[in-house]
Amino acid sequence: MGKLQKILVKARRQVFSEMIGNNPSPFHGEGYDFIELREYMPGDDIRHIDWNITAKMQRPFVKVFREERELSVSVVSVLNGSVYFGSKRFKQELIAEINALLGFSVIKNGDLLSSFIFTDKLESSLKPSKNIYSVHKMTQNVLEFDPLGKKVDFKTVSDTLFKRIRRKSLIVIIGDFFEIPDFKVLARKHEVVAIIVRDRLEEEPPEMGFASLVDPETNEVLEGDFNSYSIKEYKKRVLQNDRKLFETLKKHQIRFAKIYTDMNESVMLRRIFEAR
Repeated sequence: MGKLQKILVKARRQVFSEMIGNNPSPFHGEGYDFIELREYMPGDDIRHIDWNITAKMQRPFVKVFREERELSVSVVSVLNGSVYFGSKRFKQELIAEINALLGFSVIKNGDLLSSFIFTDKLESSLKPSKNIYSVHKMTQNVLEFDPLGKKVDFKTVSDTLFKRIRRKSLIVIIGDFFEIPDFKVLARKHEVVAIIVRDRLEEEPPEMGFASLVDPETNEVLEGDFNSYSIKEYKKRVLQNDRKLFETLKKHQIRFAKIYTDMNESVMLRRIFEAR
């Protein structure tokens, strides 16, 4: 059995036996079966305002319909060169496994699933679907993508998603986030969740002495003495990056989780999505 099939079989078994991601949707689409009334929220269709109740309550209320409970989920994989790394398993492989878990969860819920792959540009995308084959395809696209020599541009990610995803959606963005993204505008329109994928070795590297390393984004060879001092300074920069990253995500009300390559990703995903 190939790596892709192993990932798909494992993810499908976990989802359909453990019901990962089986959560009620906070988003609403078009529909016809009236369910309830609730207060108006920015972005709601004004055609659904119940003017009689609005007049009585002195604040706007809208009618909620059955189909409005259907959730639209977009899984976004950021595959720059640095995901081609891992001491236990490559980060790219972990991202593919997260795609499979999320994909099967969305399909099991009967919701709409779409997917994107970004570097410093949009590399590929799959249209919204409820077909289980879309989970196979999105996972395969991530697993077989060549990230070497690719850089990340989070502005392109944010701008492209803002323009292309018109329906209010849950957008899950997966990457190693060594760059600080600005998803402020995107998070105003959608619910955005960031999944930070890391390997412990890149946060806690050992002393290596004089060595030559290849930058997977630029393919440049970096030579130097990786002694205790340089390693200490490197760890400090990673810590500063993550502190700024977490502060930025919290400021923009974006929930996030960090998953290492030696962790059980299904447990971490369950924790973050059960909190919705």
